[in-house]
Amino acid sequence: MAEMETQDVAEPVFPGEMTKSGARPTDRHGLLQHSREFLDFFWDIAKPQQETRLEATEKLLEYLRTRPEGSEMKYALKRLITGLGISRETARPCYSLALAQLLQSFEDIPLCSVLQQIQETHDLQNVKKALMRPALFANLFGVLALFQSGRLVKDQEALMKSVKLLQILAQHHNHLQEQPQKALVDILSEVPEATLKEILPKVLKADLNAVLSSPEHLELFLLAQQKVPAKLEKLLGPVNLFSDENLPRLVNVLKVAAASVKKEHKLPTVALDLLRLALQEGQFPQFWKEVVEQGLLKKQFWPASYLCFRLLGAALPLLSKEQLQLVMRGDVIRQYGEHLITAKLPDRFKFAPEMDEYVGTFLAGCRDDPEQQLALLVAFSSLTNQGHPVVPTFWRVVRLLSPRALVDYVAWLRNMFLQPDLDSLVDFSTHNQKKSQDVSLHVPERSVFRLRKWIILRLVSIVEDSQVEKEEALIEEVARFCLFHSFFETKKPTSQIPETGQRLSFPLDSRAREVVSNAFFSLLQVLGMPSRQAPAQTQDGKPWSHRLVQFAGALLNHGRNVTAVTAFTPQQRLAWDRMLQTLKELEAQSSDVKVTAFQHLLLLVGIHLFKFPAESCDLLGDIQTCIQRSLEGKTRRTRSKAISSQEPPWVEVLVEVLLALLAQPSHLMRQVARSVFGHICSHLTPQALQLILDVLNPEKSQDEDDNVVVTDDSDEKELENAEGQSPGASDGEDKEEEEKEERESSEGSDQDEESDEEARDGDVDQGFRERLMEVLQAGKALGGVDSEEEEEELGDEAMMALDQNLASLFAEQKLRIQARKDEKNKLQREKVLRRDFQIRVLDLIEVLVTRQPEHPLVLELLEPLLTIIRRSMRTSSTKQEQDLLHKTARIFTHHLCRARHYCRDLGSQVEMLHAQVERLVQQAGHQADSSIALYHFNASLYLLRVLKGNTADSLTLKTPKKQKAGGGTSSKPNGPETTSCLDLNLMTPVYSSALSSFLTKRNSPLTVPMFLSLFTRHPVLCKNLLPVMVQHMTGPARPRQQAQACLLLQKALSMREVRLCFEDPEWEKLIGQVLPEVTENLQTLGKAQAKSEQQKELSSLELLITLLRAVHRQHLTVDLTTVLGTLRGLQSSLQQSLQQGEHSAGSSRLYDLYWQALNLLGVRRPKSEKKEAKEIPSAPQNPISMKRKKKGFLPETKKRKKRKPEESTEPEARPAAPSGEQPPSSGKRKRRKRTKSKVPAQSQVNGGPAAKTPATDTPTTGPSTPAIPASGPSILAIPATGPSTLAISATGPSTPATPATSPSTPAKTPKLRKKQQKQSQVNGATPAATKEPTDKKQGQEHLPRKGSLGKSPQSTLPQKRSRLSLANGSPSPLQSRAKKKKAQVEKGQKP
Repeated sequence: MAEMETQDVAEPVFPGEMTKSGARPTDRHGLLQHSREFLDFFWDIAKPQQETRLEATEKLLEYLRTRPEGSEMKYALKRLITGLGISRETARPCYSLALAQLLQSFEDIPLCSVLQQIQETHDLQNVKKALMRPALFANLFGVLALFQSGRLVKDQEALMKSVKLLQILAQHHNHLQEQPQKALVDILSEVPEATLKEILPKVLKADLNAVLSSPEHLELFLLAQQKVPAKLEKLLGPVNLFSDENLPRLVNVLKVAAASVKKEHKLPTVALDLLRLALQEGQFPQFWKEVVEQGLLKKQFWPASYLCFRLLGAALPLLSKEQLQLVMRGDVIRQYGEHLITAKLPDRFKFAPEMDEYVGTFLAGCRDDPEQQLALLVAFSSLTNQGHPVVPTFWRVVRLLSPRALVDYVAWLRNMFLQPDLDSLVDFSTHNQKKSQDVSLHVPERSVFRLRKWIILRLVSIVEDSQVEKEEALIEEVARFCLFHSFFETKKPTSQIPETGQRLSFPLDSRAREVVSNAFFSLLQVLGMPSRQAPAQTQDGKPWSHRLVQFAGALLNHGRNVTAVTAFTPQQRLAWDRMLQTLKELEAQSSDVKVTAFQHLLLLVGIHLFKFPAESCDLLGDIQTCIQRSLEGKTRRTRSKAISSQEPPWVEVLVEVLLALLAQPSHLMRQVARSVFGHICSHLTPQALQLILDVLNPEKSQDEDDNVVVTDDSDEKELENAEGQSPGASDGEDKEEEEKEERESSEGSDQDEESDEEARDGDVDQGFRERLMEVLQAGKALGGVDSEEEEEELGDEAMMALDQNLASLFAEQKLRIQARKDEKNKLQREKVLRRDFQIRVLDLIEVLVTRQPEHPLVLELLEPLLTIIRRSMRTSSTKQEQDLLHKTARIFTHHLCRARHYCRDLGSQVEMLHAQVERLVQQAGHQADSSIALYHFNASLYLLRVLKGNTADSLTLKTPKKQKAGGGTSSKPNGPETTSCLDLNLMTPVYSSALSSFLTKRNSPLTVPMFLSLFTRHPVLCKNLLPVMVQHMTGPARPRQQAQACLLLQKALSMREVRLCFEDPEWEKLIGQVLPEVTENLQTLGKAQAKSEQQKELSSLELLITLLRAVHRQHLTVDLTTVLGTLRGLQSSLQQSLQQGEHSAGSSRLYDLYWQALNLLGVRRPKSEKKEAKEIPSAPQNPISMKRKKKGFLPETKKRKKRKPEESTEPEARPAAPSGEQPPSSGKRKRRKRTKSKVPAQSQVNGGPAAKTPATDTPTTGPSTPAIPASGPSILAIPATGPSTLAISATGPSTPATPATSPSTPAKTPKLRKKQQKQSQVNGATPAATKEPTDKKQGQEHLPRKGSLGKSPQSTLPQKRSRLSLANGSPSPLQSRAKKKKAQVEKGQKP
């Protein structure tokens, strides 16, 4: 395509571009100059993204509208026509669509000229054989572009030429297949009748055989039959397509049409047109039976079957009620039902979504005709597989029913449930079901059970679907129906109870009632919780469960007409009556949330009285007692009465009730238990909490037999047996039986393999081996021969007896193996049930932590939750264990440790909590996994937070600030802590021991982030732990622990909260203590071999940089001579090792940190070293690769002036300057300008002139020796007597000195010092050569030439400096802004 574009664009002249004189136009290159964007449109048009294509086409049209008469239009036409024959098949339709829109937008372009240009560009007569296929498609897409423009049917000449071209293209069937004929039919379907009459004889042969030869010819015939029947009859005479001789040929044509749309999954147009013609001529029954059912459906060809299904769906809106019955009870619908059964297997094509669309379209189109909607829905619901309807119980098309049709449909479902009419069903059996010889699969009772199971689930799904428009009466009708047929039966009909009006034609057995009861409780769950499915309350404001309880009470009172399936005992009936009385009492009280929760609990347990009478009767009594006690007066009086009467408090009883409800596998009960517990958790007692924790205690749950769990096990088995036939079992019975057989066969084979392994492994069962030896010895004794030589002479009777004994022995052994296996499975099931129960009970813990985070009992949850986490992380092999672990960890981390609120009233638990913190920290240090240790450590931090208290948290950061602002010198950092319950004297040894263990143990479970979290939350504890970190920086500790100590110390010293805990003298003393330790670590800098030693060096340098920054920013007086001497002594060795390549991957970072520290000490990194450091990695490369540095070409005006040669001459020029001057550099003009603008003001502030000052006469000792000023105050204060020390003072010199040529200036900060250095460099002199006070000269006697104490310029390693400053704890923006403001105030106050 690139070649094509080049050729087209490079073409010299388009037609009409020549001027009259014959010379080339002056705008010869105008296209190329302004049309780079124009040319890109054609590339975007061919892209596969539809949005890009459409956007490019629209932009192209907008571009051409501005230049309709220019050369761009001709180029666009030529380019689009050329693109029709491009080799990429996906690009051809793109160019065709763009050409169509172009022709549609510019109607002045003649279609005939465009068609002629298409034929000339893609000439079929002169094209090469290899290019024949693209040329054919180019002509086809060209005609389609003309048709899609909408102008072809209006242009008679272009239309005739296009039809002629399509007839020519139809001859190349190998390449184009039926596409030209389809295009011809599409074009003729849009032309007027007069034009069609004229064209029809040219495109349609006067032969019926030709019409029935292909789907395209038949479609053209049907088009003419519809639009110009008179002309068609004149051409072919009277034709009856549905005659007996033409029907087989129609079947073949439709089969070909089905195969042609196999991949498109759509209905061929010819099939739908035939259907409409049959309906028009009254031949639909014959067409449906002979062509569809007896023809296409018998072909055993799946595309033909799918065509029949699509024809069925498309015919639904066109059929009358009688024709609909014909279609919905024929072979096609049975074939569709069998497809739904077999398509459930994986990797099978599923036609159900398409049929749902057809049904949805039909229902949406006839919402005004509820009878038609009901007829279709009943027809699909009557399609059954051995009694079970094939459509799903939850069918989305039900949402489209009108309210009247929905009510009628529910009535039909109820009647079908009560009196199943199997004869009205369209029932079928699959191939495997027909093969089955089991007689029980074909009895009517089985079909009735399967039908009723589906109907009851369909009724529940209608209520549960939130998008189905239903009234409250319909919801109540379904709920009453399910309740009645779950637990009651009719004795005598009565008008007061409508459910007794109809008798059951087939009695309900226990299995059917179990299915109905399960569906009822599922419906009750939806009605009980507020959701979108159905309102949680009726119109009178009462919950649905209350209305159902009233209905159940009315049924119990009508003993003559209705009887319960399981009759109540007198005790159970008494419990029911007491429940109704309690409900009345609760209704009389205030309708607060607590009363509503108790009412909901009573109602649900009361309804469960019909399903589990014995258990629910006991629960009802306990619940009523608890409700009465909880509503009587105050809680403390109730507790005192309970204690005096030696009865458990009502809260404990209610907690036991909730645990019993959680043992049931009901999501509804789980939600109710959560809701009720949320209202009583504020009254929780330690004994009640212990009941919950006993369930969660894994050791106790394994040692003791929990009755709740055992009950849950039995209930679960019953539910599994009951649900095996209900809720989601909508598959065919044949599939269930096959799976059962496969399961049994696999289990049998597994048992055989295990028994064989047990038999082969004699060490497993020594008793079996002994019994086997006894049998064998008895067999030998029976034969009477003991010698091995005569062993073969054993008699037949002895052999038979031996065989029998061996068979009985192995049979016993197999039974023992099976018994052991059953016992193992039972234990496994019990374990699964126990874990499931614990997961449910965790709901109560979550409710307590989220709703009552300030409750004192929350503190007792830490260790039990940690026990669950610790145990589950060791044995989290199954998904259930992982769910338990994840839920426990989520509750512990998010709802407990990170909660905003916590206990505020500890009372007498302070000492216990201190001991618990110590215990948790010790447990964290003894764990084998760091993740488990993290949970224990976080628990200790949570207890510290509780002990510290909320008031102390707010004062920790404010008090030191006020003291510092007020100028007080006696700040007490422990002041805020004394107001809380936290005893630092007890906690400091605990965490000090943990920190020492972390910094000495080889494999400690504790980590650096744990202690950093401790330092951030409790900076006072961090202050007490700093000596431990300083102690482990050096000494016998391992390099890895020393690196961790340096890292912890660096992070701690960078924290603003920790700094606020220190007074200024204490902080300065601490910095002075840490510096010698860091200096000792730096003695071996650059000599590390192991990775831990390298990490130690990096951490030491980072710590040193943090210390130096603290010294500079806070103006501390600290001795830095030793540090400077140590670092300067390591310069040559580090540089030499870096140049020789004896460095590891992290040595470059080490070298950068080294110079960063020296920069903070006032020693600038030489530029030559920077250049060498950059060139070292590329030194071993091939010299040929150096030529590749030159990338691209730039004009001279765009090239930047070179400044490196001038900079490289600076080191050579420096020895020639006797007075310390250096030539001006040529780099960074903008920075110079900014510096120049700041120099005058800076000089005036410092007391000096704004102009350049001459250099003083100072002796020089070489290029590396700096000039020494005479005298004056400086931040480098060296006393006259005593040893020479390098000190940084924050207050300035103690005695003022007289300057040489300027008035006395105050002590300079590093920033002022840096600005003065920049001023001297701009003016052409070295920083040491400017006029400065005498003390400054005196202070620089022991510094090298390139070592000024100010910070290095920002141009030196800007990226690394910024990154390191962030990593090393640079001050916050607020702090730096405050320092700048303070400096400005000082500048304004000083003269």
